[in-house]
Amino acid sequence: MSALIFDFDGVIADSEAIANTVLAETVTGLGYSTTLDQSLSRFAHRRWVDVMAEIEAATGKPLPTNFSDDLKHATLDRFRTDLKEVSGAADFIRRFAHIPRAIASSSSIDRLQLCLSVLGMETEFGDRVFSADMVARGKPHPDIFLFAAARLGVSPERCLAIEDSTGGIQAAVAAGMTAVGLYAASHIRDGHDVKLRDAGAVHLARTWKEVERIAGRFFEG
Repeated sequence: MSALIFDFDGVIADSEAIANTVLAETVTGLGYSTTLDQSLSRFAHRRWVDVMAEIEAATGKPLPTNFSDDLKHATLDRFRTDLKEVSGAADFIRRFAHIPRAIASSSSIDRLQLCLSVLGMETEFGDRVFSADMVARGKPHPDIFLFAAARLGVSPERCLAIEDSTGGIQAAVAAGMTAVGLYAASHIRDGHDVKLRDAGAVHLARTWKEVERIAGRFFEG
């Protein structure tokens, strides 16, 4: 193995529960009563256009024209006050600081930069922070992982990819990477490890300490 490729939300940043809480609050305010668990099951890891279509169908009216922008600003504001790392992420990143690494995320670059700043991790990745906005297709397509490997100058087959979503695992596998399914963040619900395994995760880890043991075998023999 030559490099580590990290997803971000739910892997480094414990952001999914926060983002879905804000979404649930916003949707409830529109008349579609939604809890955090319902938001996670209905909306998480779906295309945004499909999420908006479901909300419009449930409320029976078009969404406000500024819905997406207002939701984004509300979510970023909540990140500024509430965001924490997935426990153990920073220690792992520093433990393997000698290994080339990158972030390959579906989030926008401004969201990634804000969250890295809040977590005090801006210097850990430098300019190796890549958003799916930079490629033609998002996950579960492999484009963002292939892009990250190319920018690091390593073969995808020599990358260990750490993901928390089934679509992300599928994207890493499609890119030819060895995929670790991490189910450590606060939004994870029972049975998620099985979903990650079925999506193609070669290794499963419930904590960053378990990822460390997996990575140690690859990078340190």
